[in-house]
Parts: sequence; C-alpha cells; structure tokens
Amino acid sequence: MKKLIFILTGLIVMSIVSAQSLEDIVNKYTVANKLDKMSGIKTLKLTGKMSMMGMEMPMEIWMKNPNKIKSVTNISGQEMIQAFDGEKGYSVNPMTGSSEPVEMTPDQVQQVTRSNMFQNEVMGYLKDGKLVLEGEESVNGKPAFKLKATIQEGIVTNIFIDKATFLLVKSVVNTTQQGMPITVESYPSEYTETNGVMLPMKTTTSTSGMEFVMTFTKVEVDIPMEDSIFTLK
Repeated sequence: MKKLIFILTGLIVMSIVSAQSLEDIVNKYTVANKLDKMSGIKTLKLTGKMSMMGMEMPMEIWMKNPNKIKSVTNISGQEMIQAFDGEKGYSVNPMTGSSEPVEMTPDQVQQVTRSNMFQNEVMGYLKDGKLVLEGEESVNGKPAFKLKATIQEGIVTNIFIDKATFLLVKSVVNTTQQGMPITVESYPSEYTETNGVMLPMKTTTSTSGMEFVMTFTKVEVDIPMEDSIFTLK
C-alpha cells in the first residue's frame, strides 16, 4: 500500500510539474512573439508574395483588431480573395470560373481566422485544455519544445517552439481534405520586429508533394483601415 501511495504521489507531482512547464512555455512564447502587446495595435497590413512551382504570386493581407481579416493573392492577373468581416466569411475564386463572392463554410472561416495575429491561438489551446507537452525534438539542428494541440476531431497540430528564443520554428497539421488525410508542414523563419509586431518574414510550407514559400516584404502597423475593406457582399 505504501508503495502504491508513493507511485501515485509521484505521478501527481509529475503531472503538476508538466502542467506548470507547459504554461511557462506558452507564456514565454507569448512574450517572445509580442502577442501580449497586440491588443494595443489597431491594424496590420502585410505585403509579400507566394512562390510555388516557379510562379510568383503577389499577395496582401489586411487585419483589423480584433478579428477582421482579408487576403488577396494575384494569380496570373486574377485575384483570389478571402475575407472575414467579424461575422461572416466570403471568398472569391476566379479559378472556378466565377468572380462572385461565395459564403465560406464554418471550417473555411476557422482556417482563415487562424492567420489573425490579434488572436493568440496557442494560449487559446492551453486555456481550452487542448494543448499538451510531448517533449522535445530537434528542428534545423536546434532543440525545440514539441506541443500537441487537438483542435477538433480530425485536426491535430504539432507546434515546435525553439528552446532558446521561444519562437515558433515548425508546425505540422494533420487534417482531412475532401475526405482524404493530408499533412501540412510549415517552417517560419527570418523573424523581424516592426513597430512592436514580431513576424516571420519567410514561411516554407509543404503538403501533398508541393512546396510553397510565403515571403513578406513590407509590414505596416496602425494604418487607416475602413471596415468596408473586409466586406465582399
């Protein structure tokens, strides 16, 4: 009985230490990425490009605190648009043969709003009890904490936070698309601070045998931004 009590006590202590360590990691991640300061910023505009298969596609992203977001990607002169006005999301995809806005599904809205820098997703996962610490792994030759977030059924994200800088250095999302399982692996890099905003200026993403590179060339903070920018319909 004494041995059993000792083992149970040890497991409880280990559980508490693990929880404290996870909270500490998320808090340091929040500070390193300056996410604790984002509430004081009103707007953010990013200008850059998406590169894939030898093509370069100019892109712009608008964000307005707390939850408005819009992205425009120019593909061979045609604009692919995704926008969320705080209540509903709409997209325009000329590749389908139509330039009319189409309302997004809840899953599509969730995917778009995950890019909103005014939301600290990792902290949200922690508070919702969706986040666990799975140990450490090497990313680009450097040790990183490995965190696992079970967002919802069928969607699991592994988050890798550099032990030295507490910046996100890798993410792996396992999800399904049209009923088929897919894995999306991303490597953010070249972090730069602009007027209190910390951003990876380059992110390399691979999925289904294809590689995409998103590069930001301009970051504008607290510029005038009308709500009408985010309304497509």
